[in-house]
Amino acid sequence: MEGFLPLQWAVFWWLVALPCLAVGVYQLNRVLSADREALPLLGVTGGFIFILSSLKLPSVTGSSSHPTGTGLSAIAFGPWITAVIGAIVLLFQALFLAHGGLSTLGANIVSMGVAGPLVGWGAYRVLRETRVSMFFTVFLACALTDLFTYIVTSLQLALAFPAEVGGFPSSFIVFLGIFAITQVPLAILEAVILVLVFRYIVQLRPGILIRLKIFPEEKILAVAGEG
Repeated sequence: MEGFLPLQWAVFWWLVALPCLAVGVYQLNRVLSADREALPLLGVTGGFIFILSSLKLPSVTGSSSHPTGTGLSAIAFGPWITAVIGAIVLLFQALFLAHGGLSTLGANIVSMGVAGPLVGWGAYRVLRETRVSMFFTVFLACALTDLFTYIVTSLQLALAFPAEVGGFPSSFIVFLGIFAITQVPLAILEAVILVLVFRYIVQLRPGILIRLKIFPEEKILAVAGEG
């Protein structure tokens, strides 16, 4: 939340976030220049980030537990474009919904917009060409995106507020344990929702998924044909 992080850590996470956003803006321009029909999919993924991440449960950690919605964007557009979409959502929420804050925006971008999507995207890239079900791949990528976001949030909080006894490791374990109570079931639920959304997109607009090479064409067409 606003003002929760010490100044030096707020500045540090901003310095980490800004290069990621620069890469994301560059990649976003390339995608839209190559295929303007990617805009509807971009809008859908951004909309789910906004809706799901707005459903917050207050936490005693100084943060909050909520779905992130970033897994689908990470699969469709990669982690760096997701960082840009996430930054826009987080800025809007900080200004108008009192969710997050401007000083902590850099830290929130790194955890929700960069680190989580990067792990989810990595899992997706490992599995996309295998015989693993397309929908299980989406489920796993989205769940990992959510969970790793909160692992990084726990790390950020532990670095800023090390325990008097045990220091950073002890603080990290405490923060992680608090988040796990709500975040593990939330991650599973979010992944199920985003799998259903992805299935709907496959059946409605398989062509854009094929052009963006999100999954092999035969996998997409096989599912699209079932609809």
